[in-house]
Amino acid sequence: MPEQHLNGAYYGPSIPPPSKSYHRRGSSCNPCSCLFGCLCKIILTIIIILGVIALVVWLVLRPNKVKFYVTDATLTQFDLSTTNNTLYYDFALNMTVRNPNKRIGIYYDSIEARAMYQGERFASQNLEPFYQGHKNTSTLSPVFKGQSLVLLGDREKSNYNNEKNSGIYEMEVKLYMRIRLKAGRIKTHKIKPKIECDFKVPLDSSGRSSTNFESKRCHLDW
Repeated sequence: MPEQHLNGAYYGPSIPPPSKSYHRRGSSCNPCSCLFGCLCKIILTIIIILGVIALVVWLVLRPNKVKFYVTDATLTQFDLSTTNNTLYYDFALNMTVRNPNKRIGIYYDSIEARAMYQGERFASQNLEPFYQGHKNTSTLSPVFKGQSLVLLGDREKSNYNNEKNSGIYEMEVKLYMRIRLKAGRIKTHKIKPKIECDFKVPLDSSGRSSTNFESKRCHLDW
């Protein structure tokens, strides 16, 4: 059979198109990035859960700050010796502590009262620990009496002389506490609040409380 020459045209079965390979996006994951993403989700979930718990506890307990007041103060001696920088003092005060909470009690495990003058501590006293119930008002009565070395600068000494002439002294008392809160059967760990009370008290050598003393609310620092 004579050989036939093809003229370039092909009339056989159609040739299938080449197959395309598809790569699924996101099918592979870097172990480090996947682990980081999982940790972020876990941390975010924990934060949300803790936030919900804190909100529920707050709505149930509705906690309010404890209020401290200096209601009365007596200063019968306050003499600073310029020769040996010794301060002779006789100072007492009454304080009220108001717990306004309906469902929270407070254990006052330790209370240290510090008497300050011109930024210098000259006396301290440890008060008796106690428990304060719901919506209760308690009284603290620290007494400071004795002598102490107090180093004042020229400016502080000038202030002391001015106050000595006027007969009214600017005093400060700080309370350092260790407390625990109690809600039902639950008790918190110890908290260390600091209470700062600054007020003016007149000198009265007769030993009587001054009728001119004005009650002063203290600052509570958690």
